[in-house]
Amino acid sequence: MINRIVEEIKKNELNIFSVTVIENGVEKTVNLLPVNPCNDTYSVSKAFIVTGIGMLYDDGLLNVEEKVVDIFRDKLPEKYDEKWNDVTIHHLLKHSAGLPLGYLDIDCIDIHTLGTDDFLDYLFKTELEYVPGTNGKYSDGAFYMLSRVITAKCGEKADDLLMRRLFYPLGYREAAWSKCPHGYPMGATGLYIRSCDIARHGAVYLNGGVYNGKRILSEEWVNIVLSRGYELGNIRPHSYAKGGMAGQMLVFDKAQNVSVGWTAYEPSKDVGVLFNLFT
Repeated sequence: MINRIVEEIKKNELNIFSVTVIENGVEKTVNLLPVNPCNDTYSVSKAFIVTGIGMLYDDGLLNVEEKVVDIFRDKLPEKYDEKWNDVTIHHLLKHSAGLPLGYLDIDCIDIHTLGTDDFLDYLFKTELEYVPGTNGKYSDGAFYMLSRVITAKCGEKADDLLMRRLFYPLGYREAAWSKCPHGYPMGATGLYIRSCDIARHGAVYLNGGVYNGKRILSEEWVNIVLSRGYELGNIRPHSYAKGGMAGQMLVFDKAQNVSVGWTAYEPSKDVGVLFNLFT
């Protein structure tokens, strides 16, 4: 598989830095361009927040129907849009909470223009555009809030939780996450890792929550994620993927027993052409 992917990358002149394939449990990496090994995975970061939420679900610390106002009761501003009272963790995971499109996208805005260093308060003071669950608009703000949910529920920041229960067990060598002024991972973007780390994360879902014989997530949570499309979308029969800005990608295929991750800077071409290699 890796030779076919590399061939397609070169044929389509895609600006992909590094690609890792885990096929039938065997991992192979090809570095195509001389760049730093760790790169911003942009929105692929969201799939890692889904995993953090799943760990707490497995621990019995949360359920996806919980309302966020109940979780953050002591942090609510005096005045806020009443529609927030109906927002659940599920709505955040599905980008259906009512937040505007792209809201709190630090890759596209200067955070100093927000007028506050408290991003959670900033979100709760936002007037929601629609009744939660009745529409869907892709929003980074939802996943910043999920990052804060993780801390509220277990006392650890999302990157600390994942370092202990995902990054270190899966052999990540380095990992860093962009944070808000209060020190919380942005959740939606800003996770700097290697292509092999992306592929290993995909392998957890490919194998029903298990990596190299070690259970990371319950099979129940994996099935919830794949059936509800919590970031890992069904792109083909048996194939699921999560992309990030400028061409980052996590994709795995159950029929071919393969998980793939790559990092890139490809703002002008569609890296989805590589999906033709999957069933």
